[in-house]
Amino acid sequence: MARSSLPGRLPRGPFSPDFWRSPLRGTWFTSVLGVVLLAGITILFVTGLVSYAAYNPDLSPVNDRTPGKGILGFYLFSWPTDPPWLYRLTQGVHVTLGLGLVPVLLAKLWSVVPKLFTLPPARSVTHALERISLLLLVGGALFQFVTGILNIQLDYVFPGSFYPLHFYGAWVFFGAFLAHVALKAPAAFRNLRGMRRGEGEEPDEEPDEELAAARPGPPTVSRRGALGLVGGGSLLLVATSAGRSFDGPLRHTAVLSPHGGSEPGSGPGAFQVNKTAEYAGIRPDDTTEEAWRLTVAGRTGTVRLSRADLLAMDQHDAALPIACVEGWSTSDQAWRGVRLRDLAALVGHDDPADVYVESLQSRGTWRHAALSAGQVADARSLLALSVNGADLTPDHGHPARVIVPAAPGVLNTKWVARLTFGEL
Repeated sequence: MARSSLPGRLPRGPFSPDFWRSPLRGTWFTSVLGVVLLAGITILFVTGLVSYAAYNPDLSPVNDRTPGKGILGFYLFSWPTDPPWLYRLTQGVHVTLGLGLVPVLLAKLWSVVPKLFTLPPARSVTHALERISLLLLVGGALFQFVTGILNIQLDYVFPGSFYPLHFYGAWVFFGAFLAHVALKAPAAFRNLRGMRRGEGEEPDEEPDEELAAARPGPPTVSRRGALGLVGGGSLLLVATSAGRSFDGPLRHTAVLSPHGGSEPGSGPGAFQVNKTAEYAGIRPDDTTEEAWRLTVAGRTGTVRLSRADLLAMDQHDAALPIACVEGWSTSDQAWRGVRLRDLAALVGHDDPADVYVESLQSRGTWRHAALSAGQVADARSLLALSVNGADLTPDHGHPARVIVPAAPGVLNTKWVARLTFGEL
């Protein structure tokens, strides 16, 4: 059936039914892509919220990059320290799956683009709601995927901070996504059930005239062939990005990541960093044995400790990875230093308390951070002085850095200058 046009004149360009000629478009093709995105985007949304919770934004204003979140923070919980690889897993899945879904998203947007140009704009209240949800869905999807990919590449060309942009954008996008699913999911699953007819052949009928071409052009590839191309593109992106979450040869396969390729340098400190000492403005003169002192403050007062004082305290070991919001991580590194809970006890906190950590870093984000009492209490939470049997390198935080199990990398503050224990 041909689609109706405005009386008295024929629409031109993309508003014309004859403009969209591809025979691939149709409800079956779109439904398959939609079901894949339904599962994938749900996982992305959940792992994204989990990542936000891992930053403990309710613990202290210094950790909260979205102070106006209001009821959007209803789900926040105290982030655990077990298993120690938890953030490495959740954020690795979030970023790698997000990249892998890019071809599926682009194919889905291509398959439904005629809907953005249908006339009249709204045939009923339900149709108007569907069109609005579609506009928000398309805009939100492009915004979330583009800002996420730029963040992976450490390319902050967008205005403002990544954290609030991505956080609020996720809620707008997922709200539109849920509305669209509620409107379209029943029809999508009905269309997929049609795949079982005729030994799994594609359905011949296309009941949604806004998707199927009014006068389709000659086919160049089957719909299943197009789905294979999309799936192959997704697998290629996963294969060329997932290696950033591993050490050794697999990291060389992460050609799409700034943390792919060879490890930086050699020796005990040859594992990935985001922020070098030079970038953070750490002056070598400030980290010498004579100049550097750690200030520890708490219930009973303040003490100042040299690195020699810290080395004279009980030393403990912890095998922990580092995992960052960009999706990259390292395998377990062998850290050695003083337990945070022992430092808390020095200033009167026999029951571990929250701690506010400040760095020598004088500029840039995350030069200070807050950790919860539960994180301080963990026996593996250290003020690390060495790693893999050698003193920390300048880029890994010499003379001392925090390392906490399952915490995002930015909370493992480097070049620590002050620890303030107490309720935050």
